Amino acid sequence: QVQLVESGGGLVQPGGSLRLSCEASGFAFSRNLMRWYRQAPDKEREFVAAISSTGDATSYADSVKGRFTISRDNVQNTLYLQMNSLKHEDTAVYYCHYPRFDIWGQGIHVTVSS
Repeated sequence: QVQLVESGGGLVQPGGSLRLSCEASGFAFSRNLMRWYRQAPDKEREFVAAISSTGDATSYADSVKGRFTISRDNVQNTLYLQMNSLKHEDTAVYYCHYPRFDIWGQGIHVTVSS
C-alpha cells in the first residue's frame, strides 16, 4: 500500500523556519521524482518544489525560491522541505506528492503568524 505521511508543521512567527518531512512507503521511493504542493485558505493547490529521484535536480515556485529547500533521504525513504524566512503568505496546508501514480499525503498545516 502506497503511503505518504507528512509531519513537522505548526505555528511559526514571520521570519522563522520549519522543516517538513514526508515518510514514504509501499513504492520504490528512491527511483521516483517527488513534489511538494500547498493550498492556502480559499485558494487553489499550487506547486512548491520538486526533486529528482537522485536529488541532484530541483525546481521551485518563484514565490519560495531562495527561501525553501527540497531534499530527500533515499535510505530513510523520506522527503523534506526546509522553509526559511517564512511569510504570512506561506500559511497553507502542505502536501507531498508522488506524481507517477498521483498519490498525495494527508497534508500538514503551516501557519505563519505573530
